[in-house]
Amino acid sequence: MSRYTGPRVKILRRYGQQLPGLTRKSLDRRPYPPGEHGQRRRRKASDYRVRLEEKQKLRINYGISERQFRRYIKMATRAKGDSGLRLLQLLEGRLDNMVFRAGYAPTIPAARQLVNHGHIRVNASKVDVASYHVRPSDVISLRDRSRKVAIIIESVEAPSLARPGYLSFDKEKLEATITSVPSREDIPFEIQENLIIEYYSQMV
Repeated sequence: MSRYTGPRVKILRRYGQQLPGLTRKSLDRRPYPPGEHGQRRRRKASDYRVRLEEKQKLRINYGISERQFRRYIKMATRAKGDSGLRLLQLLEGRLDNMVFRAGYAPTIPAARQLVNHGHIRVNASKVDVASYHVRPSDVISLRDRSRKVAIIIESVEAPSLARPGYLSFDKEKLEATITSVPSREDIPFEIQENLIIEYYSQMV
């Protein structure tokens, strides 16, 4: 399955919650599932469906394909400790997400575009790969010409989310420093990551 490019509010309505990495829009106007029968009472979801939807929420929020997601699952399950937490840390540590969380862009898709177009520097070196993994002590900054890009200026002044605890931002220099590994509390939406690990464990 490829990266999702369809209507974003429709996804929020399907899963009944905000996905801040996907869009700044809200489902407040129509807080029920899409479709002709969206306002009717839904049947209780099966265990399989619950696990599938948790996986889809996480994958869509971070804007990655199914193939990429499976790769992160393998990395998380091979690592020591809590596989669910490790999965979240891997996704949160992507450069496109860090650009979004630093406040350079209003969403992860917008942040990915900034990365792909060469606006972003990591430790003063150009990095244009959205999946690049950022580590503690890394410094994310902008190319000099990019400091005047309208979407960046607007996002820095009014970020979509409060900047997380693992990140320190210097507004004068427009630099973000990664101070620690993301924790479970830094994830900006509700997700049951252990159900996702269970979903893939049943497929092996």
